[in-house]
Amino acid sequence: MSFNIQSIIMRKYLFLLLALVVVSRAGFAQGQIEQHRQFTGAKAGKSFYKAIYQLDTNVPGRINKAIRNINNLLNDPRLKGKIEVELVAFSKGTDAYLKNSGFEKAFRELAEKGVIIAQCENTMRERKLSKDQLYDFVAYVPSGNGELVIRGSDGWVIVKP
Repeated sequence: MSFNIQSIIMRKYLFLLLALVVVSRAGFAQGQIEQHRQFTGAKAGKSFYKAIYQLDTNVPGRINKAIRNINNLLNDPRLKGKIEVELVAFSKGTDAYLKNSGFEKAFRELAEKGVIIAQCENTMRERKLSKDQLYDFVAYVPSGNGELVIRGSDGWVIVKP
């Protein structure tokens, strides 16, 4: 077995270099974690925002989720006084606006907060529903999909809860 001093020195050098890399990466990761702790979310730098929510299901949990999402949006302190919201129902989502659906209080409260509660007239025709079967504060649009396309093209954010 030959004794090679250069080989031993090289191994020690590589070990120290590897240790420095590991320690420096740990410090970098800790810095990243600290940055994340200080993060407070996006800044609302625009003067006004617009969002349209799509409701195309009659599943109670999804309807409640849409209502909760909109209320959370309206209560976001970054958007206070800077947001316009519409909830458009079509297809099975129309069931949520029927007078016997049990959602009147929640939708009325949204409408009182300025949310546009809109219904697709195509769905009304297809299902042979009349406006007197829906809540009296519901507004009407020719088509739900058309409303989404137009609003989206006008810069509104489309949300499907």
